[in-house]
Amino acid sequence: MSQPKKAYISLGSNKGDKFKNLQNAIDCIHQQVGNIKIISKVYKTPAFGFEGEAFLNTCLILETDLKPNKLLRLLLDIEKQLGRVRTNAPGYQARIIDLDIVFYGEEIIDAKTLQVPHPEMQKRKFVLQPLFDIASKVKHPVLNKDIGELLAACTDTSVLEPVNIWLKNPSKQYDFSKYNFIAIEGNIGAGKTSLSNKMALDFNAKLILERFADNPFLPKFYKEPKRYAFTLEMSFLADRYQQISDDLSQLDLFKDFIVSDYDVFKSLIFSKITLPEDEFKLYRKLFYQVYKDIAKPDLYVYLYQNTERLQANIKKRGRNYEKDIENDYLEKINTGYLEFLKEQTELNVKIIDISEKDFVKNRADYLWLLDRICE
Repeated sequence: MSQPKKAYISLGSNKGDKFKNLQNAIDCIHQQVGNIKIISKVYKTPAFGFEGEAFLNTCLILETDLKPNKLLRLLLDIEKQLGRVRTNAPGYQARIIDLDIVFYGEEIIDAKTLQVPHPEMQKRKFVLQPLFDIASKVKHPVLNKDIGELLAACTDTSVLEPVNIWLKNPSKQYDFSKYNFIAIEGNIGAGKTSLSNKMALDFNAKLILERFADNPFLPKFYKEPKRYAFTLEMSFLADRYQQISDDLSQLDLFKDFIVSDYDVFKSLIFSKITLPEDEFKLYRKLFYQVYKDIAKPDLYVYLYQNTERLQANIKKRGRNYEKDIENDYLEKINTGYLEFLKEQTELNVKIIDISEKDFVKNRADYLWLLDRICE
């Protein structure tokens, strides 16, 4: 999964309930665009370039997977949703909400519809001051000066008055602080790795991803399952033990919690499906000897998807060795997981049906899923 870009957005309002307009815009950006990392103070500033009511201005840092033009279109849509009507009249005008892209990573864009960095930002204290609050050392990629230097050199004489009310960051409503370790589980193609990646990026978590791609027996198993099942499960047993014990024992002071795209018990679930009964009994003895001291997750999330969706996801990601996975095998895995989870009394389990959701492409579905996890 590609790393999201940081976009720096300037917000302003000088009509109606200005503070509420800013908060509504922030809520819409959270719901429709991406994860808001931080919001600056709000400043009361005089109208710039025309006679009118004073503005309330702020800036925020946004993480988004959207390309710059798509980001611009969504911001313009949000302005429209909140009641802004753009006209062709010359000069500046009063406005319910104004959303501008100041920076988009370190990119330089000079197109008819979009210029980044914003060509006037260095002349406007109402942009520079709130941006300085949250990104003082960020450098202008054209002028090669950081925000502090640009603010010090700015000739705008406007007097900015800080407002002693803080805007709420809706991204902060998702509280994972009560968990040290969250395991995201699911069938092949359920989206557990995608969700783990997104949560780690959005909520400052240490990420543990299963190293299945490095297992030399996995392609062989899919071609000759009876021959390679025991070898595969034993190799996974050893590798998962080493990885999870190493990663859980290494404290990361700069991360808030751990999120993993597997739990150690998946070894037991898969082996029960792939191995004959006598081999499974032997495997189970080894499993409990190996994993008896491994920490259990504080929260175990099982992403359920129906077989049709699983097959579509498997086809979409295009791994050659997965192309012949049969429906019956996927259904046995789902059944195995659900039977295992029904018997659990020690694990804090949440089973979430995402068969009708696409949390990778649809931000509303992603936020819906976070709500279910945090309930």
